[in-house]
Amino acid sequence: MIIKAADYNVTPNCPIEKQLSDLFRHLAEIDGEKTLVFDAGDYFIDMKNSKSEMLYITNTVGDREFKKHETPHNGKVALNLKSIKNLKIEGNGAKFIIKNGKATNAVIQNCENIEINDIEIDVEKPDIQELRVISIGRHHVDFELDKNTEYEFRNGKLYFTGPDYDVNVIKKYKVAYNLGCVKKATPNKIERVHYIFLQALKAKDLGNRKIRIYYINTRNFTVDDRYYTYGSRRQNVGIFVDASKNITLNNVAQHFNYSLAFVAQDTENITLNKLDFSPDKKTGRLVTSIADFIQICMCRGRITIKNSNFEGAGDDCLNVHGVHFKIKKVSGNTIIVRFMHPQSHNYNAIHSGDKIAFINSETLLESGTATVASSKLINEYELELQLDNAENARVGEVIENISACPELEFRNNIVNRIITRGLLITNRKKVIVDGNHFISNTMSGILLSDDASSWYESGMCKDVTISNNVFDYCGEAGILIKPENRTHQAAVHENIKILNNEFKGYNGACINAKSTKNLVIKGNTFANDDKLKTSNCEQIETDF
Repeated sequence: MIIKAADYNVTPNCPIEKQLSDLFRHLAEIDGEKTLVFDAGDYFIDMKNSKSEMLYITNTVGDREFKKHETPHNGKVALNLKSIKNLKIEGNGAKFIIKNGKATNAVIQNCENIEINDIEIDVEKPDIQELRVISIGRHHVDFELDKNTEYEFRNGKLYFTGPDYDVNVIKKYKVAYNLGCVKKATPNKIERVHYIFLQALKAKDLGNRKIRIYYINTRNFTVDDRYYTYGSRRQNVGIFVDASKNITLNNVAQHFNYSLAFVAQDTENITLNKLDFSPDKKTGRLVTSIADFIQICMCRGRITIKNSNFEGAGDDCLNVHGVHFKIKKVSGNTIIVRFMHPQSHNYNAIHSGDKIAFINSETLLESGTATVASSKLINEYELELQLDNAENARVGEVIENISACPELEFRNNIVNRIITRGLLITNRKKVIVDGNHFISNTMSGILLSDDASSWYESGMCKDVTISNNVFDYCGEAGILIKPENRTHQAAVHENIKILNNEFKGYNGACINAKSTKNLVIKGNTFANDDKLKTSNCEQIETDF
């Protein structure tokens, strides 16, 4: 069945908010396979005319980050797909431009068999500002603001303004640690800085989008360095996929995201092919996402990410992990467990029939397993689980849902200008990272983690192959294998193969591993002799 968006008055350069919402609701009512076809062109989605949704999105904003007058987790959505099955979207190059306020670009929730092809998403005048250094004096620095930044001076104070923000710049960012900086000498490297406003005394309008900021000293600045300011609250994401199955994106571009670019939770089988998460070249901006590009949490089946371009993230390129829930109460075969990090809560990805593992929070080792008979949220942070056997459950320890662990393939991608790590993987199913080009990561290219004390992101890695990748520059070890066990009793990670990779620029050892066994390192090329550093590892096989 072919459905043309134009037949529902969804056409380029026209108001489409209500029409688009009605169209997606109509698609949810149609059984069987269907194809939605858009005409090429620019579609403007005005947030002033869009409805709000309650969305609890993993690894985003915590309850305490909202202001008193705000409703937590209530935000606008531009493209809202809910309870739709067997839908193919042919975008034909359609570009959706979000204007007049912040929003989550797209939501795919309780959907099945969704394929989206050839669309582009951007934000008109987003809440991000670029300040380029144009001259330096002994006690002042002159900056030029990018063409999209709206600003004004009131009573001698600099404000950045927009549809839903009004920021006293020096006051707002005085102690901000997460501002971005791209230096002229290293245009592919983005790093976090705090000094741009920490020592700022006052600002002056020079006209023609130029401002002067006064400092005690100016030794940190260089002409043509670029600084980026943005809000760090992770409320609005790019594409959010929740409680869905068989989701495919082909040739989908996003040019700006207010926090993470793509988030999936409690979803089975995701294919991401030919994504382009990079700035619109017309803007000259070098940042695309304020936080991670892709976050995969407690998903299942197979996750495939290939042939894609990721450029300019304010956090990691990719995270794949589960959740360590802390055990709060044990009563017979009933246990109550809790989300421990404030930025992840109020969704239930533990299903009847799932297998959970009991994990010691000090050693990160497994002490037993159980099968879930039933699972329910009893409040925003706690779940009640009925198990077939809770004899290994201990209050204060944690559990991991080992059924909510996907296989991962990350292949033939470009990863550039990442402010932290390229990939953070903490996942016990089979992982393949092959044929990728890590151009610049301020921290490690790949981190194999696992923790039960900070982000509570699980779990152990048991089958990882990292092969045929190029690591141009990493501010830390190109590959860092670092479970966050506080006590080493035995290896946490195992069966990791690092094969035929090329390590170029880095600080310290190219490969750094702890609490790992069955580590194979062969066929790699290294920039110098600082190849491998280990701690509490066993059964290491190398060809050097």
